[in-house]
Amino acid sequence: MAMHALTGFSLVSLLGFGYLSWDWTKPSLVADGPGEVSEQPSAAPPQPPHIIFILTDDQGYHDVGYHGSDIETPTLDRLAAEGVKLENYYIQPICTPSRSQLLTGRYQIHTGLQHSIIRPRQPNCLPLDQVTLPQKLQEAGYSTHMVGKWHLGFYRKECLPTRRGFDTFLGSLTGNVDYYTYDNCDGPGVCGFDLHEGESVAWGLSGQYSTLLYAQRASHILASHSPRRPLFLYVAFQAVHTPLQSPREYLYRYRTMGNVARRKYAAMVTCMDEAVRNITWALKRYGFYNNSIIIFSSDNGGQTFSGGSNWPLRGRKGTYWEGGVRGLGFVHSPLLKRKRRTSRALVHITDWYPTLVGLAGGTASAADGLDGYDVWPAISEGRASPRTEILHNIDPLYNHARHGSLEGGFGIWNTAVQAAIRVGEWKLLTGDPGYGDWIPPQTLAAFPGSWWNLERMASARQAVWLFNISADPYEREDLAGQRPDVVRALLARLAYYNRTAIPVRYPAENPRAHPDFNGGAWGPWASDEEEEGEEEEGRARGFPRGRRKKKWRSLRSSLLCPGNKAPW
Repeated sequence: MAMHALTGFSLVSLLGFGYLSWDWTKPSLVADGPGEVSEQPSAAPPQPPHIIFILTDDQGYHDVGYHGSDIETPTLDRLAAEGVKLENYYIQPICTPSRSQLLTGRYQIHTGLQHSIIRPRQPNCLPLDQVTLPQKLQEAGYSTHMVGKWHLGFYRKECLPTRRGFDTFLGSLTGNVDYYTYDNCDGPGVCGFDLHEGESVAWGLSGQYSTLLYAQRASHILASHSPRRPLFLYVAFQAVHTPLQSPREYLYRYRTMGNVARRKYAAMVTCMDEAVRNITWALKRYGFYNNSIIIFSSDNGGQTFSGGSNWPLRGRKGTYWEGGVRGLGFVHSPLLKRKRRTSRALVHITDWYPTLVGLAGGTASAADGLDGYDVWPAISEGRASPRTEILHNIDPLYNHARHGSLEGGFGIWNTAVQAAIRVGEWKLLTGDPGYGDWIPPQTLAAFPGSWWNLERMASARQAVWLFNISADPYEREDLAGQRPDVVRALLARLAYYNRTAIPVRYPAENPRAHPDFNGGAWGPWASDEEEEGEEEEGRARGFPRGRRKKKWRSLRSSLLCPGNKAPW
């Protein structure tokens, strides 16, 4: 489902042939490949397919068997080998942004969630005026169920999963909890229980390891549902996010792994792999499999300080280097027309919204304001992807780079601002993209150790990077100095996207969110009367706690004017 499309050219060919007089401030008119791109959703099977979307948390790009990992993932390896591996697939660098873009089909700049994550005490959530993916699937006759981590806000009941399109929900509302006790602390003394069934606190389920609990619930949903009615099952595992906890039997098989963090992490990944096996088995046992589509995706890059590995990619979770935004992904389905292959088609997490709505027989038109595309023909048939570019993000609140300026951006863009964009084969980063290290798997017991500094990039005095990602996926050769023409073109694209951005929503924390005021559990705290004031403040504010309100025009000017400092 494309907002902009023109067939027959790619950005690389336009740049290569010198078409730099093109107005890059206008919507993209470029398509990927020689075929014509249809604006119509994919043709759905005669009976709408059952859709199972499995999202893992903080799983590194290297941390799956078919990427050469030392971690055992036989289920994921088999499902990927029999389906379509997505090897040009992009997600966001942290939790909330990936989840928001999955469920809305929109970039962060179009939901106001372009800065950081939604924190437990913030009066903030996925904007209530957005029609979510499960809501669209409900309109198409689907039964919708969610199991696992929400992390899209919960300060009022209208923000909860069961109010945003899911018929049932079992999981946590915050970003990370203990895998057994489901306790979550948002600072010293600010701790509460976070496991919910529907809109009630699930005290009685405490003590069960979350990965196994969520797989059991998914299997129960399948056992109690008729395969004659289309099903959307969203399983958002907490695994393999910290804290590093695993049942002992999974730890034992990695007992020879010297690095303790890596050992625990590996055990968690293998446990998750077996949970996916159990869900797949339930699909077959209860009659869903032959008309099902299984999508597997990570939510961001691995956290290298907590056992994860994105090797050989650069960077880690929380950065806009490839190690932070290139995702693990595959599609497994009997409905695929071309199976057992690897796809290099460009795909972004926003694309699942129009793709799945189209498969369900629903409609997601350009009028819906989506940033995603229907990529099912590219995945199933091997056709060219309609997507030619990805706005990774523009974050006006992140620390501004000391060496960035409007002058450094040719008067087009303030390069002090954190932003990243991929167009064709080119990727541009400005501002501070995050730690730009190449970090090998943590196999040594003394990791990180003195050898950590071998490839650290701690003192780069620059604010613009350009890479040909197709030729240099590890981002080792910066071409910004050699190709100022490409830099200018991509800076113009950033300026265009920024003009479409809405105000940042990042309100101050509310003390009433403390679990002590909610019986010891995290949950909604705002009344309808309070909501109006906090909604207005959140839209106008967009700043970390303790800052005074500022208008969006001041944020907008900070992107285009040099000398402005970051708000924290």
